[in-house]
Amino acid sequence: MNFLAYAFMQRALIAGALIGATAGAVGVYVVLRGFSFIGAGIAHAAFGGVAIAILVGVNPLWGALVFSLLVAWGIAYTSRRGHLKEEVAIGILFATAMALGIFLLRFVPGYRADLFGYLFGNILAVSSTDLVASFALAGAVISVIALLYKEFLFVTFDPVMAEVAGFPVGILQGALLSLVALTVVLSLRVVGAVLVAALLVIPAATVYQFVRDFHRLLFLSAALGVGEVIGGLTVSFYLNTPPGPTIVLLSAAIFVVALGRRRR
Repeated sequence: MNFLAYAFMQRALIAGALIGATAGAVGVYVVLRGFSFIGAGIAHAAFGGVAIAILVGVNPLWGALVFSLLVAWGIAYTSRRGHLKEEVAIGILFATAMALGIFLLRFVPGYRADLFGYLFGNILAVSSTDLVASFALAGAVISVIALLYKEFLFVTFDPVMAEVAGFPVGILQGALLSLVALTVVLSLRVVGAVLVAALLVIPAATVYQFVRDFHRLLFLSAALGVGEVIGGLTVSFYLNTPPGPTIVLLSAAIFVVALGRRRR
């Protein structure tokens, strides 16, 4: 049975390729900067945006986008102005946003939205409108990375020296967290809020076992992200398993193999 004959699989593969490339590229900064917890934090915080969007009657993904960006900027501001580590700011903001989302859902009459889809992903339900939004978000993320490539590189490896050299470190870190937020919202359709951190971390961590050149690391991590999402979708189709968890398990298996080869 050729899965490419199905329109929903075609849309899922295109969206998956876009998201895999974007998450793989942004994941390099996440891994090298030690932001691994941020992806999970922003993903859970996005649930608050979903609830607010449902309450006011707009597309939940747009609510997740706005709220994720606000939380990302809040993390950047709180960590710098409050002299806190990013992990502390994440713990405060994502727990508050998650609680707000659960609290607000109580006031939505007749709520029947599929929360399971936002928690664990539902890439097979991607529509043509979702594809357009995916192209827009992925294009925005990749464009910012290309535009601020050198600045992000400097801030990632030596933020103290970057600040001494006169770079706007706070703004750059806020921009970097915004890219993480955009990628999180983009990935909600694939693996959901619970598993989104895997897409941000595993491809970059896998390639990092073999590559130290930053440019190659960025390119190969994006390519591996595409391969893992498409491979996971293919496996899930033939085994009739949930796409999101299958993608994550395939990625984890590749990482384990890479780690074993690296040690030998």
